[in-house]
Amino acid sequence: MQEYKPVKSGKVREIYDLGDSLIMVASDRISAFDHILKNTITDKGAVLTQMSKFWFDYTKDIIPNHMISVDPADMPEFFRTPEFAGKSMKCRKLNMIPVECIVRGYITGSGWESYKENGTVCGIKMPEGLKECQKLPEPLFTPSTKAELGDHDENITEDQCVTYLEKIFPGKGAEYTKAIKDATIALYKKCADYAYERGIIIADTKFEFGLNEKGEVVLGDEMLTPDSSRFWPLEGYEAGKGQPSYDKQFVRDWLKANPDSDYLLPQDVIDKTIAKYKEAYEMLTGKKFGE
Repeated sequence: MQEYKPVKSGKVREIYDLGDSLIMVASDRISAFDHILKNTITDKGAVLTQMSKFWFDYTKDIIPNHMISVDPADMPEFFRTPEFAGKSMKCRKLNMIPVECIVRGYITGSGWESYKENGTVCGIKMPEGLKECQKLPEPLFTPSTKAELGDHDENITEDQCVTYLEKIFPGKGAEYTKAIKDATIALYKKCADYAYERGIIIADTKFEFGLNEKGEVVLGDEMLTPDSSRFWPLEGYEAGKGQPSYDKQFVRDWLKANPDSDYLLPQDVIDKTIAKYKEAYEMLTGKKFGE
């Protein structure tokens, strides 16, 4: 049996090169505040992979995506072991556009902090009188540059995005910026409406895009997982305060409250985190996790 080594290893994922395609493996690692935590969260990788699959299928009418299969039968024998079970996605190769396409439907997190300071979110002037976690009049596209491991991503304006991409793809900066912005907003609106009907508010999320061999923009990476999004329960939602969440905000809050933890979580925080991830998966897909 041929063995494979990751060609790229991120905070929480490994990528393997099959030559004509890639295998993306979501690990059970979890990161927060640009640190990989010392614990793993059992089943987390499988929840993220299966949730991405659900959304890729749901949005392929808006934009093509890189997913080929999550079925181990479609992958080399090396990936048909329990270690990779449910966590692996076979994907088309893309020339990635190095921009995180963040979309904000509600004002929270760093957006809320900057709004309180100067009335803007990522340099965009906002209406006066907004409350914390309030729904925005329209979703905001707030891109950032992709940082190397250990560095912080840097927020950029739409105009800066054009300039940045023009350097990488000469003559295409404006075209690609418009394409990724339009796709980001369309994907968010469709999925946020769907989630809302199932009791989950998608406050914000991020998408990543790449180019296929024809130069067409294709959705890549992961999609609308608790790692890349803020999910809030619709039940009990009220603007003007922080919201409980189905994502790793739970972990972030515990770390903030326990600054001496050295990024080691207690078991009850691990258990509650994966329970939240699975609950979100089951509410959104209508399927019991693992079925």
